[in-house]
Amino acid sequence: MLTTLKQAVKMIDDGSLLCFSGNLLYRIPAAFARELVRQKKRDLTVMKTAGGYDIDLLCAFDCVKEVRAGFVSFEGFGLAKNFRRAVEEGRVKFAEHTCYTVIASLRAAAYGIPFIPIANISKSYFVEERGFKWVDDPYNNGKVLTVPAIKPDFAIIHAQKADEDGNALIYGPWFEDVLMCRAAKNIIITAEMIVPKEELKREIDAVWIPSYKVRAVIEIPKGAYPGCCPPYYDVDFDAIKEYLSLDKNGLAKHVEEVRP
Repeated sequence: MLTTLKQAVKMIDDGSLLCFSGNLLYRIPAAFARELVRQKKRDLTVMKTAGGYDIDLLCAFDCVKEVRAGFVSFEGFGLAKNFRRAVEEGRVKFAEHTCYTVIASLRAAAYGIPFIPIANISKSYFVEERGFKWVDDPYNNGKVLTVPAIKPDFAIIHAQKADEDGNALIYGPWFEDVLMCRAAKNIIITAEMIVPKEELKREIDAVWIPSYKVRAVIEIPKGAYPGCCPPYYDVDFDAIKEYLSLDKNGLAKHVEEVRP
């Protein structure tokens, strides 16, 4: 269970469907994304509600064939230029969702059902673009819009603490991370620190991810860098600005030099 980053990434087959933890630059599996690039993984489908550095980096190195997300952005820092370029050049398909429909699709998978009803968003082009289906309401209230279950091969979660079995503690907002873990076939945990089981028991209310589907757990201090992982470190604003200025050679140097 307790392993190295390199060994954990080797578990990921080309063509896998991955879900990434966190939101924008908050508690993202950044170190894992860099190792995916180093190992030259290909044809991945990556999904989350709000992507940033993690998805942008994978798009820069042609690791991804499809992104399913509400949006991908660096917000106040500007556009996710590598993601945008890859989509514009046809190297990556952007299967645009709302954050709501990403969450609903994961929830259906977590519940073990093939689809799930959602509130009517028929005014949006998403319905036709994503091929969402209408079904008859069995309670005779007309038609109900649905989205299909999406069951990731792996949920890749960066947490503050974990034990060696993969039980993981998350401080602060967990976004869709717990739902991803319930929906996914397998889980890989990267953690700021590996701690004894007794320590997790003392904070049991924050232990949101149980170990039973965890395939690997890796201790990676600053594993979300250059993003943040409260309460340990904030976003490195200068590093993000530098990243956004890099050309392909600079990005390759970045991937090799920024290591856990």
